[in-house]
This record gives sequence, structure tokens and C-alpha cells, in this order.
Amino acid sequence: MSRVRAAVARAFGTPLAIEEVELIAPREGEVEVVLEAVAICHSDIHFAEGAWGGGLPAVYGHEAVGRVARAGPGVRGLAEGDRVLVTMLRACGQCGCCAGGAPVYCETGYDRQAGSPIRQGEAVVNHGLSTGAFAERVVVDQSQLAPLPEDIPAKSACLLACGVITGVGAVVNTAKVRPGETVVVIGAGGVGLNAVQGARIAGAARIVAVDMSAEKLDAAREFGATDGILASEDAPWGKLREIAPKGADAVFVTVGATPVYATALNYAGSRGRVFAVGMPHLGETAPWEPVMVAAMGQKIEGSLLGEVVLKRDIPWMVDLYRQGRLKLDELVSGTWTLEQINEAIADTRGGGARRNVIVF
Repeated sequence: MSRVRAAVARAFGTPLAIEEVELIAPREGEVEVVLEAVAICHSDIHFAEGAWGGGLPAVYGHEAVGRVARAGPGVRGLAEGDRVLVTMLRACGQCGCCAGGAPVYCETGYDRQAGSPIRQGEAVVNHGLSTGAFAERVVVDQSQLAPLPEDIPAKSACLLACGVITGVGAVVNTAKVRPGETVVVIGAGGVGLNAVQGARIAGAARIVAVDMSAEKLDAAREFGATDGILASEDAPWGKLREIAPKGADAVFVTVGATPVYATALNYAGSRGRVFAVGMPHLGETAPWEPVMVAAMGQKIEGSLLGEVVLKRDIPWMVDLYRQGRLKLDELVSGTWTLEQINEAIADTRGGGARRNVIVF
């Protein structure tokens, strides 16, 4: 059993507490990883706020990078000292979705309370997002890991675990955007910027970023947006028709704001597709007109974690980073210590940060 420091959530909506927890030894198929860095994602914040429920106390955090400390029985292809990306993507490899190349939708459940490797004395601590990476070490399933080279800085590499694959993957894997298409990305935060550069990599002719902040629209242009629209304008989708008269082929909603979902179809043209990427709070709903969807042949589709397949997608993303075609370093807004995690969360919640990273 390993004793480590972790940021523990004891009540929803309250600051995290830096406490000592114990990690049980890796069980069948599990790996213990010493962390180098973990990013703060809005999903972690939403969980800590109680937006999606879950057991308490809990350790959240799911965008991490580190080195293998030890492996449990049945682990293959990983050795002590190996550098790995640590993700929340826990997959059995045997169900229909896994066998069909969609492990993000794995049908084999995992009980984050009963199955948690985190303890405080006799008490079980919830394995937040199946990872618990707001801690010095984690114990996770081997399916959640992907090998990483030595030449990517930890603070940049950890972003590949969620924010990058969610945005880039939604464009490349889910939407399969083709060269020449018009893409609209609503929200120019961490995930939105990655959707923008995913569209650039895919060869979209027009990449239109939509956001409430002019500063964020400028940032989107740095990542490949050809145009920007201020969402604060009246009927901003009308501005899109000045840029692309036929409307968008693909619209990506990368923020978890329900009112945005209510208007997303307005940006889509005939046979346009709207992709739900950002996640609002559980129970929130958005209105839309079925008659318009039917008449225009439009589609609404979800995309979880960019429908990534780690062994397939992480290598080519690493290669594009090395070529300078996938921006990672530029996504990091600031680095913090574990003791500063509540300050980092507050800064992230403020909306100005692309990604804040805890460095160990």
C-alpha cells in the first residue's frame, strides 16, 4: 500500500482538502503510476460541484502523465519506469462497443465506489472519473494508459488525456470532417481550441469560432480559425451566413451551456450536423424544432472523449505535435502545485484559462 497526498472532495461545492490517502496494491490488470502532472478539466469541477452526482469523499482528476511504478497480475506491455499517459478511458476490450472500435462507450460497468483503490483507514474514497489523479500517484486499469515519449513536457503531454482528444477527436473521429467543409465551433475554451485545430488538420475550408469573448476569438485564430463571431451579438448565426451563405456542414458545441444547445442548429445548413461535445448539468434540456431538422435533413449526434482509440490515436497526435502541427504547449495557461489546486480551480472556473496544470 502506498501513502500519498491527494486533493479530497468531502462535500459538493466546497474547497478540496489536501490530505493523505492510501492506495492499495494494483490488482488484476491494474497499474500504479507516479504522476508528473495533471490538468484541471471542467468535468472535474462539475463533479466537485455535484453536477453529476457520485460518492463522497472523492478524489477527482483525469488528465495526467507519469511513470509506471508497479504492475499487477496480468498486465502486459508495461514495465517499471515506462512513461505513460493516464486517461479516464477504462475499457474491457470484450464488449460489443470495444470490439467495434468504440471503447469510450464500453458497456462493462465500473463501480467507482466499490472498485476504488483509494482508502483512508477503513473508509473507501470514491475513484473520481475512474482515475483519481489529483494525487501524487494513481492506480488505474491498464486500458487507461498509453505509452508516451520522453520529449514532450509533462505539462503539455497530460492534455492529450482529455481536452485534446475530445476536441480533435470530435472533428476527426466522430464528424469525419472532410477537406472543403465549413465548420463552426461554439466555445473557444480548451476543448473548443482543439476542435478548431482538429478542423484545420482535417482540411476544413472555413473554421468559424463563436464565443462571448473577443480575446478568445483571437486565440481561436492562432489555432486555425479563419473567422470569429461574437456570441453576444443579436442572432449571431446570421453573421455566419455572411461568411458561408449555405451554413455550416458541421457545428461543434464545446461548452456545457444548455442555452447554446438550443440555438446550435441555427448555424447548420441543409444536411448539416450538430455535435454535442460539451456536457451541461444532469437533467438540463434544450428545445429544438423537429420539423426543421426533418425538412433540412440535419443530424444531432453526441461525441464522448472524441471517440478516441488510445493505441490508434495517441501516436499520430504525438507525431503531429513533434511536427509543430498540433499545438499543446500553447494550451497551458499556468502551472500550479497540488497545494494551490483550489486557486487553480477558481482560475479555471473564471473562464480565462485554456488549461491549468498541477505539476508534481
